[in-house]
Amino acid sequence: MALGDSYTIGESVNEADRWPEQLVDTLITSGITIERPRIIAKTGWRTDQLKDSLQIDPGRFRKYDLVSLLIGVNNQVQGRTLDRFETELIELIQMAINLADGDMTRVFVLSIPNYGKTQFGIYLGGEAISQEIAQFNAVIREVCDNLNIRYFNITPISEEVINDTSLLGSDNFHPSGKMYKLWVDLMFEDIYQSLLR
Repeated sequence: MALGDSYTIGESVNEADRWPEQLVDTLITSGITIERPRIIAKTGWRTDQLKDSLQIDPGRFRKYDLVSLLIGVNNQVQGRTLDRFETELIELIQMAINLADGDMTRVFVLSIPNYGKTQFGIYLGGEAISQEIAQFNAVIREVCDNLNIRYFNITPISEEVINDTSLLGSDNFHPSGKMYKLWVDLMFEDIYQSLLR
């Protein structure tokens, strides 16, 4: 189960290039038996909107072997407070743990990419955006540390768009399949080992 926003649904890339799809493909190639990912994500969603959607989702009573969470960029874009973000993030992580049948080792969280390094982000005020994204990511890291949840910092990869525009999708804003593969490469070994336990 992959939970999130445009970065999880793969805005501007083909379905096969979404990072949850690439992660599953890599796990299957490595001998792990796993179903195709179920994705609950929508472009523009904030933490509260994802939470509301999960609360009425018919699959919320099913248990999953792996649950990911990548959310928060739209909280930043829309000027939501860090305090409210933290509260809703904790609630979402608790929901993710429940979806993983209470097994916290099967839940992981990704940092928010830094869109402030894209050309459009720079136009909107790149450095200020980068600073705010860093604040949101600091909250995510702290919450994950406190709850003992795996956290993958993919933000530095997202910042490489300054040097390599092929890391951007067709809209020149969201990640390309190439960038998503780098995310998968970063997290793969840790996730693979967790599924062997």
